[in-house]
Amino acid sequence: MDATHGICNLSVVPCRAEPSDKSEMITQLLFGEHFSIIRSQGNWLYIRSAHDAYESWVDVKQIQPISSESYEELEARPAPCTLDLLGVAEDTEKGQLFPLTLGSLLPYFDGRTCNLEGYEYAYEGQVNERIPDDKAAYMIEHAWALLNAPYLWGGRSALGIDCSGFTQLVARIAGIKLHRDAYQQAEQGTTLGFIEEARAGDLAFFDNDEGRIIHVGLLLNERQIIHASGKVRVDRIDHEGIFNEELGRYSHKLRLLKRII
Repeated sequence: MDATHGICNLSVVPCRAEPSDKSEMITQLLFGEHFSIIRSQGNWLYIRSAHDAYESWVDVKQIQPISSESYEELEARPAPCTLDLLGVAEDTEKGQLFPLTLGSLLPYFDGRTCNLEGYEYAYEGQVNERIPDDKAAYMIEHAWALLNAPYLWGGRSALGIDCSGFTQLVARIAGIKLHRDAYQQAEQGTTLGFIEEARAGDLAFFDNDEGRIIHVGLLLNERQIIHASGKVRVDRIDHEGIFNEELGRYSHKLRLLKRII
């Protein structure tokens, strides 16, 4: 492929660690997300996602090439995202339907249609064109919509999502950009000293025995957290970490708290 940029024109596209269908999925592209193409290998493209600079391999058959000019326009004109847990876009020329998950992007949206390099799609669902001033409440409202979504390593959709994919997605809805992985997100925002300082909308990060940050969740208040662990769930949190009442023990050890709003 000669193109140097592309855009995701499918609902959810797996992004892999190596150029093979058998390789580990490390993240996903959602409809409307654009990226740079770094290099190619056979039918695989090594890409850098524009929204979080994450690098991975995608199948050339699962993306739409775009021009460098289109890429720059997309960078200068942030697209609104979908708010429906599951919605439908329609190719206005072919009449074909495309399922869209929460947080999909709608480039050049005019209130009815979006455009992906000349291909027009109609969308009649809800979008986040007007983000309320209370971004924390807005994030939490849509975080609740993902309750019980199954955990999936590398997942970023209602049909399968991991812990940092969950926080990244609900932050996007409120117009906040987060990096992809938990340890990267932990480098953003303002650090809080104690959990008593925390409020709804803050992020809590958790580490393993080696001190590496491996988990993140969204605080509902200083005593509850919503996070993806097995599924998107609500658990109790205190200065030690997350207490899972079903297991009767702490499941995650608290490392730090961050305010991103």
